[in-house]
Amino acid sequence: MRIVTVCGMGFGTSLMLKMTIDDILKEEGIKASTEACDVGSAKSRQADLVVASTDIGKHLLTSFRKVVLINNLTDKNEIRAKLLAELPK
Repeated sequence: MRIVTVCGMGFGTSLMLKMTIDDILKEEGIKASTEACDVGSAKSRQADLVVASTDIGKHLLTSFRKVVLINNLTDKNEIRAKLLAELPK
């Protein structure tokens, strides 16, 4: 499983999401690789799942099959619920 987190520049929101997702994956005992990148580079990445804030979602929805959009980037419970809903059981 390859998860890519995306933001406008690739080193703010995407890194925060990556670190939160890494924590969630560790807590749940799920193995996956995670990578943070900017929205322009994201389209050239191979990803099973893309996670981003809702404000840049429109730039990603046509390029990837699975996109998780987060409303509140500081709400670990929202991120956990949306992430786990999209991961294979």
